[in-house]
Amino acid sequence: MRRGIAATALVASLALAATACGGSDSGDEADGPVTITWWDTSNATNEAPTYQALVKQFEAANKDIKVKYVNVPFDQAQNKFDTAAGSKGAPDVLRSEVGWTPAFAKKGFFAPLDGTEALKDQDKFQPSLIEQAKYEGKTYGVPFTTDTLALVYNKALFEKAGVEAPKTWEDLKKAAATIKGKTGVDGYWGSTQAYYAQSFLYGEGTDTVDADAKKITVTSPEAKKAYGTWQGLFSGKGLHKADTTADAYAHIQEAFVSGKVASIVQGPWEITNFYKGSAFKDKNNLGIATVPAGSAGKAGAPTGGHNLSVYAGSDETHQKASMKFVNFMTSAKAQETIALKNSTLPTRDDAYTDKVKADPGIAGYQGVLSSAQPRPALPEYSSLWGPLDDELIKIAGGKESLDKGLGNAETAIAKLVPDFSK
Repeated sequence: MRRGIAATALVASLALAATACGGSDSGDEADGPVTITWWDTSNATNEAPTYQALVKQFEAANKDIKVKYVNVPFDQAQNKFDTAAGSKGAPDVLRSEVGWTPAFAKKGFFAPLDGTEALKDQDKFQPSLIEQAKYEGKTYGVPFTTDTLALVYNKALFEKAGVEAPKTWEDLKKAAATIKGKTGVDGYWGSTQAYYAQSFLYGEGTDTVDADAKKITVTSPEAKKAYGTWQGLFSGKGLHKADTTADAYAHIQEAFVSGKVASIVQGPWEITNFYKGSAFKDKNNLGIATVPAGSAGKAGAPTGGHNLSVYAGSDETHQKASMKFVNFMTSAKAQETIALKNSTLPTRDDAYTDKVKADPGIAGYQGVLSSAQPRPALPEYSSLWGPLDDELIKIAGGKESLDKGLGNAETAIAKLVPDFSK
């Protein structure tokens, strides 16, 4: 899951309007190359140029295929594709956030890829990521990039304070107080977003829902304990108060990269931006550790990332070309290139070459991937964070009690999964 991605909606809308999408409306000329459309949802500034260069490489090696590249802002892409696929104008290939994949597969918008050229190298990918691309036993996406959350910290500030990366949230509270006392800098600044709070649930051995039991668990004793721990990290010595403004993500990020806060929880999509900050001109100053464990002794964070999926509504010719394109973009060579240029994590082990692992950010995040937890194959799962986003910001800001906020979230979640019990 990517957050904090800024792009200009006007530019995107003009690009979309000018782009003919989908199999029968792709602007193919008689006896000419087939043209497929790819909606890329990556950061237009930091990541997109790498993908555009790879598109040119693919076209050079496949003269019979042209790729019409469109960069769609991540925060708009899910709704845009949902609308386009339900009527007309959907792209042949979509860079789909892992949480979108089962939802669009359920609607019949994605083509199953099992046995196709797109999944020719299936055994090269991390098995958990292939599982996360499945819905009802079929695979609807090829893992393109992966990510998870980690505790990222300023090694220099931690060393100055004489503290190590904390193993538990209680350890973090103590470390934050020590860092504040010895450096004058806050030790930790937490996020109010539900995705970032997910690790606290895992730390208590629970989740927002139990997908197998079809039960909403966001108000369970374990969940209340988890969110209580999360809430308690907004007050105390060395703990920055909650930022409930619309620009909170940017504020937290800027404070960390400029050395004004010693640690935050963040994903690898910000590695490039970490290095741009004054605190990390020396890349080796960036510390990366597994998100601290809860009282249940469990540590982990949600597995995020993106798949490349093929539109089920494209005709056979365009689907075949799309499968070839997906195979190229998810190849070991392409993934190595993407990792080196964009500092994102490959989804296949053979792409973690010595050159890739020479980046301390990538190497650090690779080390915490083993503790990441795949999301259940529940089409509605990603949407469950919406109600929590609405309530957690009120709780963190002191406008609502924890019990009331979680109760409101439970009511809203029940509408999203009406067949689940409370």
